[in-house]
Amino acid sequence: MTIARPVLVRYFAAAAEAAGAPEETLAVPAGADLAWLRAHLVTVHGEAMERAIRNGSFLVDGVAARDEAAGIGERVDVLPPFAGG
Repeated sequence: MTIARPVLVRYFAAAAEAAGAPEETLAVPAGADLAWLRAHLVTVHGEAMERAIRNGSFLVDGVAARDEAAGIGERVDVLPPFAGG
């Protein structure tokens, strides 16, 4: 039996558009990493999410996570690439 725990996922800009909401709570399996989360988001939200996060980044509990093998904390922010201005 896989134990899942709730994780708040907040979406910004194009990622929020792809998800259709600014945030959601996911049941994340124990031991899941950012690679799992990325694949899950694309599976659930489709091609628009894949485009939004292709070159984006994640913040795990407010800290930039650059390693796909990084663990998932209590909150993950999904940030698509932003254009400067």
